[in-house]
Amino acid sequence: MIEATEPSAARFDAERLQQAVDFAIARESAMDRDIARALDGGHFSEPLPDGEIIGPVRPRGDPNGMILRGGRIVTQWGPVDAPDMTFSITKSYIAICAGIAWGDGLFDLDRPCRETVPDLFDAPQNRAITWRQLLQQTSEWEGTLWGKADRIDRHRSLNTAPGAPSLKGTHRDLSAPGTFWEYNDIRVNVLSYALMRVFKRPLPEVLKERVMDPIGASGAWSWHGYGAHSTVDIEDRAMESVSGGAHWGGGLMIPTTDHARVGLLMGAKGRWGDRQILSSDWVEHCLDPCPLHRGYGFLWWLNGNGETAPSAPASSYFAIGVGRNAIWVDPDLDLVAVVRWIDRDSFDGFVSRVIAAIS
Repeated sequence: MIEATEPSAARFDAERLQQAVDFAIARESAMDRDIARALDGGHFSEPLPDGEIIGPVRPRGDPNGMILRGGRIVTQWGPVDAPDMTFSITKSYIAICAGIAWGDGLFDLDRPCRETVPDLFDAPQNRAITWRQLLQQTSEWEGTLWGKADRIDRHRSLNTAPGAPSLKGTHRDLSAPGTFWEYNDIRVNVLSYALMRVFKRPLPEVLKERVMDPIGASGAWSWHGYGAHSTVDIEDRAMESVSGGAHWGGGLMIPTTDHARVGLLMGAKGRWGDRQILSSDWVEHCLDPCPLHRGYGFLWWLNGNGETAPSAPASSYFAIGVGRNAIWVDPDLDLVAVVRWIDRDSFDGFVSRVIAAIS
């Protein structure tokens, strides 16, 4: 268990902190609680067959969250122990798995991926793609994986309201790898599959053994791909390649309490107690701004340009998923906050209220 403390002991004004919590609860996401219905209804602007759900989904829970300072819980609200879909926060967990593989010497960041996973990168467009480019979302990988073509997420704008008309899914001439930034779930799934191939083990198994169990996470979390669609044989073992989001189902289904532990791990530069779980150098890589998008690192959102959360310090960084779901880490403030199912446009209002509550 993570210890709890009184707001005053963590230098919070209790009344203002409660105002931040009340704000988060009152501004619940408008996303349908029936996630399957939300996806079928075009939440990601993907008409059939592009939008076909091929992985598991579950109804979402009530708004909930936790705020921690100095490694202790200052306040929490809602069903924080219940596993829930978390959408693209899953991408940041893929970055953690990549850090384990990198620390084990399984790949070199700036070498072509085809040197270790040749068949995924044998097309002319893909041959020069490096691991760094996959992690920064600049790979421009072209192809189809698990029945989903990279085209589905071309022209994707993260600022477009869910279900609103957009160019998403339409043709765009691809650039050379490393020269164009685009948030693309198919390419993140390529990274996930490539990591499974170099580990020769399913990523949930690696994450559980190397990270989640050592930091005392619950046994309630699970990580899914697309069932038979993304199951392959590796060394005579059937393995499911997991997804980096939940556009088409799948992804992490995880309690808020476990997100909080991962936030603490990242804030401590990969250290948990007296044990280095994740290389501190890798955490720094995750927080190094992509030259083509200064607000993005290795599948973590950064705040040096103030765009992710204008009210947060430049030192803040985030794992963010649709809903909105977010893990907010600020090492300078010794702060970790997890907030789930808050209206996307209200997230910075929550952040500003938490900052204002620090005395």
